[in-house]
Amino acid sequence: MHRKYLLSLVALLSSIIASAQYEQYFTTATMRLDYNHVGTASEEHFAFDQMVNDGHWAGSKTVLIDELRLGKYFFEVKEPETQKVLYSRGYSSIYGEWETTPDAKDNWGSFHESVRFPWPKAEVDVTIYKRNRLNGFDPVWTYRVNPKHHRAFTAPVEQHYNTFDVVVNGAPEKQVDIVVLGEGYAKEDMDKFHQDAQRFADVLLNTEPFASFKEKFSIRAVETPSPHSGVNHPHQDIHTRSAISVTYGAFDSERYALGYDNKTIRNASAAVPYEFTAILMNDSIYGGGGIYNLYITAAVNNAFQEYLFVHEFGHHFADLADEYYTSATAYEMDAEHLEPWELNVTANPDSETIKWKDIVTPGTPIPTPWEKEKYDKHSIEVQKKRVEMRKAKVDEKVMEDFFLDKKAWDDKLLANMKYSGKVGAFEGAQYKATGMYRSAANCIMFTRHDHFCPACQRGIKLIIDQYTR
Repeated sequence: MHRKYLLSLVALLSSIIASAQYEQYFTTATMRLDYNHVGTASEEHFAFDQMVNDGHWAGSKTVLIDELRLGKYFFEVKEPETQKVLYSRGYSSIYGEWETTPDAKDNWGSFHESVRFPWPKAEVDVTIYKRNRLNGFDPVWTYRVNPKHHRAFTAPVEQHYNTFDVVVNGAPEKQVDIVVLGEGYAKEDMDKFHQDAQRFADVLLNTEPFASFKEKFSIRAVETPSPHSGVNHPHQDIHTRSAISVTYGAFDSERYALGYDNKTIRNASAAVPYEFTAILMNDSIYGGGGIYNLYITAAVNNAFQEYLFVHEFGHHFADLADEYYTSATAYEMDAEHLEPWELNVTANPDSETIKWKDIVTPGTPIPTPWEKEKYDKHSIEVQKKRVEMRKAKVDEKVMEDFFLDKKAWDDKLLANMKYSGKVGAFEGAQYKATGMYRSAANCIMFTRHDHFCPACQRGIKLIIDQYTR
């Protein structure tokens, strides 16, 4: 009891000190630092655009330093004279993915990006770092932020959008705050958008570990009506304009959906307090995307909408890696098996040093045997058939039935093995069939399953704690 009291006292004192530091250096507003990220596969550059008042600060005022250090990029806000770190966060970006595609070898790319932090009372240095091959971070850009700069737009956010609460459980600075945007919803679809936003919230907050912490989440939505229903599909020769310009076909991958209009997405999101963004696409074709600390996209009118919500949110919220390895991707992966920074995959099958050693089920061998050969053979056959069906432009309902059969086959196999339900090191993860491991036989990040594996759940809990302490 005495030890518990001391720990509580230390936590309280730390919170008071951190809160005092916030008051010393920051106002109650949010600064959005906009910049352009330009480069190729071999070089990159940054150029300042503007600073924008992005509304009342919705983040924690006590947990200002990101000790998890996830993401391909990381930024720090520092006091210029002492270089004391006042605020930091990890993140990933569209550029960070694009530079790994074949297009980046031959062409330059330009992407508009933002980092958000409390509005500083005086000048600060913002330094962006990029993760290196040894999982450290190297500085790639530093900008001296002057809050009185002529391109610092200090006016408060003007309300151009209709907004509504989906679920609100407390003050923003003590909550995980999610904003839901609608894409491809015409004005006459707004009732449907309200229903879809509620369904997203229900699905997410009834999935563990979110379900155990649902009182720590607030979800608000912003109406962003489009001229027409539906989203752009270049591979299907379906071309349409929508409110925030999300499109399928990102990086020439048919079902990967991203929005490149960063300012429009950010301006719409700022209509409510937010830290995380979910873009629901009013579309029936399976697809979506999720980038750490940027946003998710997910199609809502197909049989796998609930899986898409949660899978993509895992990427966005906790930087969870894809655990599958038999599907084609647009990325060119490194042939080496370097230890990934993501918390749910590893290249280290050593029982004494594996990153989730403390949750390995006693008696489970590392690496962990599973029906990999049988799974791989079936998955390769499925992928071959999928390509043929897509080329033949079969009806989307036929595709859904095809993948529902695949899900049933996967669930049956992966639930009935010797080490099903155990935590170990199952080979095959992060687009690599060998040399990369996941913690469980099945997971939302591996197949169209309905549960997160223990390693994923632990990572999600760490993020929840970071935003609600």
